[in-house]
Amino acid sequence: MDRIVHPTHIGSSKPLLNRPRHPPIIQSMDFTYSDEQVMLREGARRFLAEKCSLARVREIVETDSGYDAELWRALCEQGWTAMAIPEEYGGAGFTYSETAILIHEMGRVLAPVPFLSSILAAEAVLAGGTDEQKAEWLPALASGDVIGTLAVAEPSGDWSEASVAAMATPEGDGYSITGTKSFVTAGHVADVLIVAARIDDSVGLFVVAADQASSTKLVTLDTTRTQATVELVDASAVRLGNSGWDVVERVFQVAAIALAAEQVGGLERTLEMAVEYAKERKQFGRAIGSFQAVKHLCADMLVSLESARSAAGYAVWALATNSDEVAMAAPLAKSYCSEAYFKAAGDNIQIHGGIGFTWEHDAHLYFKRAKSTELLFGSPAQQRRELADQIGL
Repeated sequence: MDRIVHPTHIGSSKPLLNRPRHPPIIQSMDFTYSDEQVMLREGARRFLAEKCSLARVREIVETDSGYDAELWRALCEQGWTAMAIPEEYGGAGFTYSETAILIHEMGRVLAPVPFLSSILAAEAVLAGGTDEQKAEWLPALASGDVIGTLAVAEPSGDWSEASVAAMATPEGDGYSITGTKSFVTAGHVADVLIVAARIDDSVGLFVVAADQASSTKLVTLDTTRTQATVELVDASAVRLGNSGWDVVERVFQVAAIALAAEQVGGLERTLEMAVEYAKERKQFGRAIGSFQAVKHLCADMLVSLESARSAAGYAVWALATNSDEVAMAAPLAKSYCSEAYFKAAGDNIQIHGGIGFTWEHDAHLYFKRAKSTELLFGSPAQQRRELADQIGL
């Protein structure tokens, strides 16, 4: 990757500029955006408004792939996939604060792209790979030429270490893996899979090329984010360094925080939809927003949104600064933002009344995304158990 995108040029038609080589180190817990980050957010919002309307999303979900290849190429050209990858591996070298801003904006529009899956694959390589493996895989993931994904859960739907049954057997210089992986985001379009498999008495992560697996796109509630079942039968694989479950836990932390940022974006948009409709819809000669019950629903949504912002902001700060608090902040953010988004998405439908339940209206798309993200990489109950473990309960 010979040019690195500068945040101020995300979503701009201007030539890409080289970013400063040494971004400022965050010294204190500050959730406010810098001027540069505000420009990043505004540029990303303009870009997505042009490239990713909900009408376009509806077209894409009806396709066999279920993802927008044109949008994917465009955001890769903008450098989005490179944002959190170190410069030495073809990335932009920013912190996860900038990536979270992009994910937030994608959550507002339900962008049907394999962004989450690829950044998690990249994080797995960063956290567990050897220098040679990082040099091999990260530049391709940074450019978007390779779509990656993480395959951990199995048909039980559990995301714990104990649930991993896929087996890795030494074979020549590598391994052979047999097992079934479920709920693999973008699993049917990924070029490379990072697979959790059992070896001896532990669980490691292994790199598996897509042509070594049989992937079937799942029919799920949320059509805006594709998932797949992946069958592995004597699949050739290479272990990521000497990776163990600790690397999986690290990737889960990134996943939880990324989803929290996305959920805040979706919650923000559902509140906007509810308020807009409450101002426009008339009953008994007045806007329904003047009725106390509707006011209270919108007020509750606003309170939930601000609380979710704080939870997600804290988690993003902890991740971006490599704080030890990330282990606690990640499940806290994911559990709260999951429930807040799902409740707000339901209230948005209630405010819209009968029309909100129809296929033609967009409210149900957010409701379904809220439900799917609530369960992905661990339900709120699982996240709270993790949080309880972190604080010694």
